[in-house]
Amino acid sequence: MHILQPKHSKLKSEEADLLLKKLNVAVSQLPKIKKTDPALPEEANVGDIIKIERKTAKGKIIYYRVVIH
Repeated sequence: MHILQPKHSKLKSEEADLLLKKLNVAVSQLPKIKKTDPALPEEANVGDIIKIERKTAKGKIIYYRVVIH
């Protein structure tokens, strides 16, 4: 983990379901991230939703991506 690399964490299935309901989207509508991306946690599988936390001068920004092949 590098200091400049944003934190990547895998959402649990319950968290993923709540997120999709909150955002009113399907998994296929989320931005994608490849399974081969070195920033992904080792336990990430295709179809998992990844939470990416980036720190900025104004605070923390959260992004979500779905893992693809």
